Amino acid sequence: MTQQEKQANYLGPFITMVFLFFIVGFLTTANTQFQGPLKAAFLEGVGDLKNTFATLITFSWFLAYPLCGGIGSSWITKHGYKGTLIRSLFIMISGLGFFFLSSWFTITFPNANLHAGSITVPFGFFIFLLGSFVVGASATILQVVINPYLTACYVKGTQPIQRLAIGGSSNSIGTTIAPFFVTGIVFGGLAMEDVKVSQLMIPFFLLMIIISFIVIILFRLSLPDIQGTKAEVGEKLEKSVWSFSHLTLGVIAIFFYVGVEVCVGANINLYAIEMEEASGPFSFFGSSSLTLFGINFAIPAFMATLYWGGMLIGRLVGSSLSTVPPRAQLIVTTVSATILTLLAIAMNNPWLLTAVGLFHSIMWGAIFTLSVAQLGKYTSVASGVFMIGVVGGAILPLIQGMLADGLGGWRWSWFIVISGELFMLYYALIGSRIRQSIED
Repeated sequence: MTQQEKQANYLGPFITMVFLFFIVGFLTTANTQFQGPLKAAFLEGVGDLKNTFATLITFSWFLAYPLCGGIGSSWITKHGYKGTLIRSLFIMISGLGFFFLSSWFTITFPNANLHAGSITVPFGFFIFLLGSFVVGASATILQVVINPYLTACYVKGTQPIQRLAIGGSSNSIGTTIAPFFVTGIVFGGLAMEDVKVSQLMIPFFLLMIIISFIVIILFRLSLPDIQGTKAEVGEKLEKSVWSFSHLTLGVIAIFFYVGVEVCVGANINLYAIEMEEASGPFSFFGSSSLTLFGINFAIPAFMATLYWGGMLIGRLVGSSLSTVPPRAQLIVTTVSATILTLLAIAMNNPWLLTAVGLFHSIMWGAIFTLSVAQLGKYTSVASGVFMIGVVGGAILPLIQGMLADGLGGWRWSWFIVISGELFMLYYALIGSRIRQSIED
């Protein structure tokens, strides 16, 4: 196949994968942004455990990654990339249905609550957690397909890390829009304490319709498999994928990366809400909300938008870095993120955390590229294994929420982010070195 033929065959699929990355980013961040509103709507009866229960929303989403990454890899072998994408989108539709059901159930059965001692939690909250897990499972399988496909598909004038950065930019557009969607459209710019459960139903029903249309379009698109990136049906791989140390350590690095990314993106609004409750609205705004494009937005949600917007800017810049190797990119970004987080803790200033997104932006692409380097037919299996590390997005924010409850506030809990940045720095300097190839 000539270079021109490669470009003709894979430009369309590349664009498709970039769009699907947008869907993953939008839904992932929309899910985390429901922590604040649902804390007000569902969790009035949990006493001092509100932060812990609220972070269960993120925990249930990212719990799907270690449990479902292997399913994605086996489906790619059995059904190919396109068949796996379609199946994952059907799972997404069902998960959005659970979101819809959680609101309907809570409204229809207002007295259906779980009581444990002094704690009271509506059953609708647990239905929402189930929906979060199911949509997270869909996002997991989508990424098992998208990441190796973007790495391997040839588009003229690009390198693998650039294609991942372009996909990541699309993902960041979704993550940047999502906080505005949640606070400005779903909840109409209301303050968190005024949110009503009834406002959840229509947006989730509309999302189900949109994803259904995407499935119909995907049926008609050509998405050819890429040879040399997956095992054939019935083929037995000679080695364990865990025998490649740069992949194994990469899984740990992505555990910390996704964990700290979500810690900031999901919990910065809770940190900001806490500071507003303690000292009033942020002085240079003079109120707890601001108006953009004619819509009211709560300041905490605006902070989350700035964070995800910084990731978008960073990924757009990263997509043009054709000569800077991923290892160098990872070193610079981890050091910078560590410094900013330390300053945020020292100054007790959540605004500094919004700038961390600029440096988190290209870490995923750098770690994934380093982790699957020279893996050949092990690549699709490695992509499934790689998803195990994404459970960091469930565990670290939950631990941080527990720390915030235990320490009486969010300020000192941000040291968990610093620990993650330091491990990624170790991976960039030492852990990502290739010690065993597929021929060894």
